[in-house]
Amino acid sequence: MPRIRVTKRFDFEMAHALLAYNGVCKNVHGHTYELEVTLIGDAKNEPGHPEDGMVMDFGQLKNIVNTKIIQFFDHALVINALTPAPQKEALALTTERLTVLGFQPTSENLVTYFAGILQQEIPSNVSLFSLRLYETKTSFAEWFASDNQ
Repeated sequence: MPRIRVTKRFDFEMAHALLAYNGVCKNVHGHTYELEVTLIGDAKNEPGHPEDGMVMDFGQLKNIVNTKIIQFFDHALVINALTPAPQKEALALTTERLTVLGFQPTSENLVTYFAGILQQEIPSNVSLFSLRLYETKTSFAEWFASDNQ
């Protein structure tokens, strides 16, 4: 049976600020992020089964990504946990969705974080092959399982 890769694309709106960054990205600003999730596996070979020919049902993948990533990050303001308390408190007054992470919220760090979440959630008969997180139409960070073993 051939190995097949399947990809599903998601988008969400998120704001962030890069703590102590030497540039305009130190300011709170937002992006329309696009996340591509690619899985690899063998297509089910069970004639008569409703999922015959599928690596994984796209609806199942959608549910995992939406419940484990999108619902937490869509329309959230994401900041570094090292942000001084007075700034955190001030930002918390501006939104109901302040997310504080233990790292600088760059695309590179976020795509790695998302990979860790998804690796714990996808079924054992498929593997996470790669993620691509677009911050803008022309800028993205990629994570590949083969680079992170």
